[in-house]
Amino acid sequence: MGIIRRTCIVSLLCALCPLAFAQRDGFPDRPITVVVGYPPGGSTDLTGRAVADQLAKKLGATVVVENVSGAGGAIAAQKVSKAAPDGYTLLLGANNEIAINRFLSSSVRYTYKDFTPIGLVAYQPMVLVASAQAGVKTVDDFLKASKAKPGRYSYGSSGVGTALHLAGEMVKQQAGVFVTHIPYRGVAPLTTDLIGGSLEFGVFVLSSGLPHIRSGKVVALGVTEKQRSASAPDIPALAEHPVLKNIDISVWFALMAPPGLPELVAAKLRKALREILRTPEFRKKLEDAGSRIAPLDVDMTLFLAEEDAKYQRIADFAKIKE
Repeated sequence: MGIIRRTCIVSLLCALCPLAFAQRDGFPDRPITVVVGYPPGGSTDLTGRAVADQLAKKLGATVVVENVSGAGGAIAAQKVSKAAPDGYTLLLGANNEIAINRFLSSSVRYTYKDFTPIGLVAYQPMVLVASAQAGVKTVDDFLKASKAKPGRYSYGSSGVGTALHLAGEMVKQQAGVFVTHIPYRGVAPLTTDLIGGSLEFGVFVLSSGLPHIRSGKVVALGVTEKQRSASAPDIPALAEHPVLKNIDISVWFALMAPPGLPELVAAKLRKALREILRTPEFRKKLEDAGSRIAPLDVDMTLFLAEEDAKYQRIADFAKIKE
């Protein structure tokens, strides 16, 4: 009887071992760093700081943001992909550095598979705009003008290989038009030329474009997601036009960790992120900035694979790999 009793106790303790370990695994017991691949002030940085602030509250830990800018976010992403898989170094990244960069430069050696995905945070649509001086008010106007004079018109983006550039190339591919791409070193000079009338068209992240659209300095032709944005429901989706019905591309933000992250740590971070996405304060902050909070049930493996295939097709069409 004593042997049976001891056996039962041992079995029970073994069954409880994973739970006990999870409760005393100690994570986090020191500061967590959320790496952002751009300077302070942009949409990725804003999202990263909002996540870091809430992550600190949910985990009861110090969470700091480290801005590691350069190479379109690739330097930051490379850093995190090589970091220790302990949960103390995370990447708040956008599609540019997570999924696009490797199609643009042979110097980028990592892929989205070189991370442990924690979860999708938010999306933000882009918007195709026309200069007020271009005389183009609708998608139909844009298509007629660009088809009538191939190569006569230009569109600008914030740089070669950015999501803004690829959105413009997707429009060209699906519409069958030739519009010259003009890469700018950021949004500020792009905005100056659009407002000044020396550039006919441009692609903005919606939050960056809205002030100029509302002031009448540029004309919104359509957002790049399938549905209209709740932040600007009066702007049509490009996909509403039959020629552009397959346009569906956005800037998205995701929380990623190094590869090989222990499942117990990954589960704790994923649980915290799900709670963050439900937090009214967090949701309002991002929605006020033009973002749409991601659903809680996104299958990251499938999502990243589909995005990877999408950008491969666009990059091949645009022939932009170095």
